[in-house]
Parts: sequence; C-alpha cells; structure tokens
Amino acid sequence: MPILMLCATINGYDGSLLNGLQTIENWRAYFNHPSGSTLGLFTAIVNIGGFSALFFSPYIADFYGRRIATAIGIIILVVGVIIQSVPSVNEGMFIGGRFLVGFGSNISIGAGPLLIMELAYPQHRGRLTVMYNSLWYVGSIVAAWTVYGTIKYTGQVSWRVPVALQCLMPVLQLIGIFTLPESPRWLCSKDRSNEAFEILVKYHASGNRDDPFVRAEFAEIQETIRLEKLAAETGWMVFFQTPGNRKRLLLIVLTSFFSQCSGNGLVSYYLHDILSSVGIDEPNSQSLFNGGLQIWSFLVAICFSVYFIEKLGRRILFLIAAVGMLVVFSVWTGCSAVYAQTGNKDAGSAVLAMIFLFYGVAGFAWPGLTVAYCSEILPFSIRAKGLAICLGVTALSGVLNQYVNPIGLSSLAWKFYFVYIVILVIEVVCIWFLFVETKGPTLEEIAVLFDGKDAKVSKEAGMDGDATYEQVEVRKAAEKV
Repeated sequence: MPILMLCATINGYDGSLLNGLQTIENWRAYFNHPSGSTLGLFTAIVNIGGFSALFFSPYIADFYGRRIATAIGIIILVVGVIIQSVPSVNEGMFIGGRFLVGFGSNISIGAGPLLIMELAYPQHRGRLTVMYNSLWYVGSIVAAWTVYGTIKYTGQVSWRVPVALQCLMPVLQLIGIFTLPESPRWLCSKDRSNEAFEILVKYHASGNRDDPFVRAEFAEIQETIRLEKLAAETGWMVFFQTPGNRKRLLLIVLTSFFSQCSGNGLVSYYLHDILSSVGIDEPNSQSLFNGGLQIWSFLVAICFSVYFIEKLGRRILFLIAAVGMLVVFSVWTGCSAVYAQTGNKDAGSAVLAMIFLFYGVAGFAWPGLTVAYCSEILPFSIRAKGLAICLGVTALSGVLNQYVNPIGLSSLAWKFYFVYIVILVIEVVCIWFLFVETKGPTLEEIAVLFDGKDAKVSKEAGMDGDATYEQVEVRKAAEKV
C-alpha cells in the first residue's frame, strides 16, 4: 500500500513546487518574471493536462487494470519532468513538460486510489483512502523544503534541482508497483475469479480459505459485478439515467469543486503574492513559511481526518471543515483589510496565523476525503469513470483558480476574498442538505443508500433494497456476534 500512496505525494510535490519557484529570483529571471496571465498559464497548464487525462484514464484503468494504468501514468509524468529539466529548456518546453506532468499524474491517480480502495479490508477502507490523499502533503513538504535548501545557491541550480527531484517519487513507485496484487474486483470483472479469491484470502483472511467473511465478501463481489454487467451500465450517460446516479454525479462535482475553490487555491499557488500583501517580501522568509505550513497541514490531516474518519463519518468531517474554513477565512479577510488600509503589523501577523488555522480546519476533510468519498459512492462498473470526472472537475477548478486568482488579487486585493466567503457559505449549505454518509457499508452495499430497490447488490449482502445506513450497521454488527 505505501507504494500506491506515492500517487498523492507526486501530486503534492507539484502543488508546492511552483509556489516555491516563485520565491527564487533566478527562476523568475530565467522566464522573464512571469506574472498575470503568463504566471496563470504556468500554474494552470498542469490542471489542463490533468483534465485532458479524463478522456483516457477510465478506459486504461478498466481495460489494462489498476496496476498497469498507474505505471503508464508514472512514465508519462517522468517524461514531463525530464523535458522541464533539460539544460536548454525554454518557456514553451517548460509549459509542455508541466502539461505532461498533469496528464500523467491524473492517469496514475485515476487508478491508484481505486486499487487501494478495492484491496482494502472494509473496516480499513476509510482510513487508508483518507491517508492516501492526505499524503499529498508529504510531496508538498519535500518540495517546499527542497526549495528552501536550494534558494541560497546562485545560478540556475537553485531552481533546476527542485524541478528535477520531481522524478524521485515516481521512479520509486514505478519500481514497486508490480510487487502489489491487482484489484480483486477488476479480476472478477475480467472472469479471473480464482485469482481474485486468492488475493482476498491472502490479504483479508491471512491465508484461511474457509474464512466465512472472505467467502461472503467474494460472493458479494462476484454477484454484484455480474448484475452490473447484465444491466450494461458502463457508459458515460449512465450518470444521468437514474436518480441515484444523478445524485452521485452531483456529489462528485460539488466535492471536487469545493476541494479547490474554498480559498485554499489562493495559498496553494499564490502564497508569494499573499505574503507580499502583508509585508513578507524576503524570499527566505516566504520559503520558510511555506515549508512550515506544509508540515502543519500534514500533521492535521493525519492526526484528525485519518483518526476520525471511521468514528465521526465523512459528512461530519466535511461539515467541520467547511464551517471552520468559513469562520477563519472571514477573520482572515478582515485582518487583510485592516493591514491594507492602515499598515498595522499586528493585522499582518494575524493574517499569517489565520492561514495556518485555515489549513488546520481544512485538514479535517480536504484533501483527504476528496478522492475517498467520490470513489466509494460509485459502483464498480462506473467507478473509474466517476473518479475521472472527480479528477477532471478538480483540474478545471484548479485552472479557474490559477487564471482568476492572480487577476482578482491584482485588481481587487483583499476585497477579492469575499468571492470565497460566498463559496464557503454555499459549501456549508450543500454539505448539510445533500451529502450522504457512507461510513460502515462495504463498497457493494453503499449502492443501496443511493439506488434503493434498484441497487445492483448481491443477495449475499442480505439487503432488500430498502436498507438505510443504520440498517446496514445493524446487519454488520449482528454478523460479528
């Protein structure tokens, strides 16, 4: 499993890398001090590449399997990093390389989390999938502190080393990916049930082929996939054909959009401008602040979201994060206004504190639950496509952030923050009224919470189509007695 977690760290490295590069004068000078729409393109092109992968990733993951799809994405990503790292790199090559990084990253992310989820023991699924996306911060920490370590050097080495090191984690993942088993659910879908059963026995029953839980789990997977095949529900239009799937699609779009457009995008790619707006101009100080922020965010995500995911559930964590972000961002906006109008240093210091606190409350849900929640609400037949939609909307939201934020900050300064306050209010309302709790049921049983009597769930699951979340919990508790 740790090998699969590297998918998220790879993404996190890039998320923090450009933030760090903007603090390096040699990088800014090499690319003629990019700003405005040019800087927006430098940052947005990764998400444009990521969105382009939407049209390929589900087919690769469903046809070749989760492992090979992950490997294909890594290879494309590494090619992109190499293009950015060559001595003769120019602006066009750098942008093209970043496009390939985004494209390859989303091919691998479109398969890696599926393999984690489909291999995980049901009671461990939530923690493992939340831990997966929380490890985004490991990549961002490595990038931030690499930049901090090289910023003191003169010449191009100060920025070329951090760019080239983006290859490190992908290469490690490529070496280790084929030491992992394939998804039992994917194997069953390809009529390789014997292999699937052996994997479940090994990883869910410690080799006991007669374990009643594994036998029931295997029967449930087989029958559910058989029913999904009979229904032929695998195309893109299936997301619009039933009330359950329409709700799934809505939740995927909302979750993906909120993960990028809740104010966090301001810090993720434009921390340099945010810090400069409150008087923190020195590159070393900016780099140090960025490194500390990434460590803090990682600790919060691991200590809170991973720990509470199976205790409080998904919906409660989303609510804690959204309400907390709304309150903190409102205070952040007020302090920024005071500093802009009066130059009060205490107000500037308060902004720095609010940035840390903002990421602290955000860590209860974002980014850990983004991929986890969007993946587990989907049945196997459309899970890869649904995750591709999640990644596509995330990428488009990132593009929106990266083009709009620099323009908004330069034109409106702190007043631009009110846009995100409005979005956060909408976010709280949507989570409260629309989000479905998925803590407890297996991946196959979650279908009942969306589709009711029309759910393609094996009778082995003991579900009658009218089951609620609480009834699923009661049934599972009874099985343990």
